[in-house]
Amino acid sequence: MKLNMKVTFLGTGTSNGVPFIGCNCEVCKSTDPHDKRLRTSALIETENTRLLVDCGPDFRQQILPYPFRKIDGVLLTHIHYDHVGGIDDLRAFCSLGDIDIYSNKHTCDGLRHNMPYCFTDHLYPGVPKLNLHCIEPHQKFSIGDFEIEPIEVIHGKLPILAYRIGTLAYITDMKTINPVEVPSLKGVKTLIINGLRWERPHHSHQLIPEAIAFSQLIKAEQTYLIHMTDKAGFHAESQKRLPDNVHFAYDGLTLLL
Repeated sequence: MKLNMKVTFLGTGTSNGVPFIGCNCEVCKSTDPHDKRLRTSALIETENTRLLVDCGPDFRQQILPYPFRKIDGVLLTHIHYDHVGGIDDLRAFCSLGDIDIYSNKHTCDGLRHNMPYCFTDHLYPGVPKLNLHCIEPHQKFSIGDFEIEPIEVIHGKLPILAYRIGTLAYITDMKTINPVEVPSLKGVKTLIINGLRWERPHHSHQLIPEAIAFSQLIKAEQTYLIHMTDKAGFHAESQKRLPDNVHFAYDGLTLLL
């Protein structure tokens, strides 16, 4: 049975966000809301189930405009601060139930190290109540209405997780992917994927042309780019450079799938 799924982009920027502190480029000075990018994160929802993908340092600001309802699971891609720096702000949602967090062992170990006060036998009153679930690539699991498949991609030299939910795939911070992982993305209709900027190769993130090439490789019907710097250019102008089925995502964009 087809799910009526809603994806909301809470943030579409790279680790520095846009505008970049101290930058006076025209993009960073733009007054177009589409050129303002908080750190990358998304909500994936049905009527009954709500997932959060990554929980960066802008989470509090990002979530305030949306209804206060239970978060059934948090899917973390990796341990870097721009993807986990807002986890303490999940505490308000713990009034609706403990928070289940899913990621690989490296990320789970990092959370225990960075937030030891959340993982003691006797929790201090008010701290987030978090349940960690260490998962492996291709070890499918279910949260409410969703069946989720983790897929491994490489962020520089660090193995991190992408996620497939039905015909949706969410990939961020990818530089490369082992070819053996690609068949797991067969049949993806909607691809959300990182594209840092147009040129100047980066050691741990792919560029926009590489993201386009990857979307063509897996034959995604529609692709939405995330995790962008100011060097991606003005949203309105740069969108014209993309193929018809590739789009710049922007903060607040909602997809109904």
